[in-house]
Amino acid sequence: MRHGGLVYRGGHALTLLQGGAELFPALVQAMDQARSSIWLETYIFDFHGSAQSVAQALARAAQRGVQVRLVVDGVGTGELPEPWPAHLRAAGVQWRVFSPLGPLGLLIPSRWRRLHRKLCVVDGERLFCGGINILDDWHDPLHGALSEPRFDLAVTATGPVVSEAAHTMALLWRRIEAVRAVRAHQWPQAVMGWWANRPGPSALGYEAASPARAGARPEPVRGLRAALALRDNLRHRSHIERAYLRAIRTARQEVLIANAYFLPGRRLRRALVLAARRGVRVQLLLQGRYESFMQFHATRPVYRQLLAAGVEIHEYAPSFLHAKVAVVDGQWSTVGSSNLDPLSLLLAREANVMVRDHGFARQLRGALLQAMHHAGRQVALDDLAQRPWRHRLRDRVAFGLMRLALWLTGYRY
Repeated sequence: MRHGGLVYRGGHALTLLQGGAELFPALVQAMDQARSSIWLETYIFDFHGSAQSVAQALARAAQRGVQVRLVVDGVGTGELPEPWPAHLRAAGVQWRVFSPLGPLGLLIPSRWRRLHRKLCVVDGERLFCGGINILDDWHDPLHGALSEPRFDLAVTATGPVVSEAAHTMALLWRRIEAVRAVRAHQWPQAVMGWWANRPGPSALGYEAASPARAGARPEPVRGLRAALALRDNLRHRSHIERAYLRAIRTARQEVLIANAYFLPGRRLRRALVLAARRGVRVQLLLQGRYESFMQFHATRPVYRQLLAAGVEIHEYAPSFLHAKVAVVDGQWSTVGSSNLDPLSLLLAREANVMVRDHGFARQLRGALLQAMHHAGRQVALDDLAQRPWRHRLRDRVAFGLMRLALWLTGYRY
């Protein structure tokens, strides 16, 4: 079944996972039962608290002969703390850094294209996908210990989306290896890497996908239709944005979105405004805590247009919101890594699982409404006018800087 440019296939089982508290035990269980391969991509790999359990599981798997390949982003993940680099190498974990920063760092616009997706495929049978980094719920790399856990979501899945994720991860690995070969002047390996667009099963580290042996808790929703939506700078430039646009434009009753870094472009803003004006209840759960200057201030200038149209905005108050999920009309939903901002929709590599199923949508909707009603703070139109002028000036400066950055990259948004 094709919808919004994506092919939704049946035969999936999906489990919704909230935070590292649910994701990490499920990951560790799958890794400890892995027979042939574990492929993991993440923006942040941190080693504080519960995140260490994932690193330990990767090492255990590699030590017993499982192929373990780990890719981290060159901005999101800094130098690995001692003794982990030596420990992972000794265990046999192969790890690579996506787009390491050179001497000029992020001053070069092409280096703004980051690996932001969070994917793990175990034995070609089970996929983990969402917004959760390998990062303890109670720890923030910039802000230290948190008083409340971060709010984030992921899914674990079996079914056709697993092989699609495995393919894109294998392709990225080969291209990273090709870049390494170029730098080492190993030209045959470089050519093979760049042109290896369709790796077969042997390249993925397994012979054929088969039903997964172990389920995660809580219980999965089975038999549903799902698709894997990717965003990159080659063949999948706008798949995630188009899926959101189609779902919002066809909504009849409700649009419910939770997004950590929310700065939608003109088309998405217009779709949300028109949905609210035609009587759809549009509710947004957004970041309420200050994390960085651009994240906090660049978002506020779009509030006025949305609130004036009747869109409800709730800011998550207890801790950092990091989820990137949505539910539309109780039957379409998505969980993934993509924010609705220019970095995610124009520059970064992202991955979202899109689902068309009432049962799964009901689970996700329940989690979002609970967070919104028990931990959200609703924003009123009058609140914007009453903000101190210094804050409003910072909003405009941040918004202008974002537009300047987009102009430098040559994108329209």
